[in-house]
Amino acid sequence: MLQIETIKTVKIPLGNAAEGLAVFGPQDKHLRLIEESMQASSIASREAEIAISGPEPEVDSLEQLFTVLLQLVRNGYTPSERDIVYALDLARNMQAEELLDLFKKEVATTFRGKKILAKTIGQRHYVKTIRKRDIVFGIGPAGTGKTYLAVVLAVVALKEGAVKRIVLTRPAVEAGENLGFLPGDLQEKVDPYLRPLYDALHDVLGPDQTVKAMERGMIEVAPLAYMRGRTLDDSFIILDEAQNTTPEQMKMFLTRLGFGSKMVITGDVTQIDLPRGKNSGLVEAQRILKSIDEIGLIYFSEQDVVRHSLVQKIITAYDRDAEMKA
Repeated sequence: MLQIETIKTVKIPLGNAAEGLAVFGPQDKHLRLIEESMQASSIASREAEIAISGPEPEVDSLEQLFTVLLQLVRNGYTPSERDIVYALDLARNMQAEELLDLFKKEVATTFRGKKILAKTIGQRHYVKTIRKRDIVFGIGPAGTGKTYLAVVLAVVALKEGAVKRIVLTRPAVEAGENLGFLPGDLQEKVDPYLRPLYDALHDVLGPDQTVKAMERGMIEVAPLAYMRGRTLDDSFIILDEAQNTTPEQMKMFLTRLGFGSKMVITGDVTQIDLPRGKNSGLVEAQRILKSIDEIGLIYFSEQDVVRHSLVQKIITAYDRDAEMKA
């Protein structure tokens, strides 16, 4: 028997015109994004309300989406294009209300006083796990905030006195380029590889405070090779680009953990730049350590990408291509 789709209409009241503008975005950019993803429904803004009409399941999703977005706006948060894309993803499964919790509690503030928030459920889980566990792996695609949030939490721990210093490291493996041809001494050659770590520090502490903290030895930025033979007590240690470690380097790094310390290891197993035939220490560590409950393994997906919305589409396209080749 042919099932007839129920058409539903709902009206969501607006407090004022500014609320509609904030939700629909500049030149209705957010509205167009929403309309493109929900093609069977019509959305109109009439005077002091948003009117939605279409198939019942879609209208229910859109009603939840706009209700949540309006609550965010009323709480003083202006949703970005990225927030709209993520909210749409959640609304399809009637989970958009989870966004309200995300934006309630800040992770930290930048040196300019701007709130730093977990932007996705995956990021919130990552932040909570870092706070709870001594060793946490953050694994997933670029743009998911793995490194940035780890550095932010390291600075928070330093400011609160939970640790005495921050140690930031990554393997100096060339992504198709050759370090030897770069001018300068070792530090100058390695610095470009550590740039994302500096960028995160500058955002939270500011460039001047970062330099001062490094001069005092409270923040150390060094290539992974410098970790050998050390035990790091009362430290927050971050290993970035961990997919480019060898299994030997990964074991060496993990066994540096001292008393009162935390470790966060971040990486993307789809972007391994090791020479052909060399195994990734990050891939092996996942397999070897998965049964240790005290170690947190957090996996990010393209849904957690907080860069330009195109980045998410690019990652999805590459993942699809890899699956077809497999």
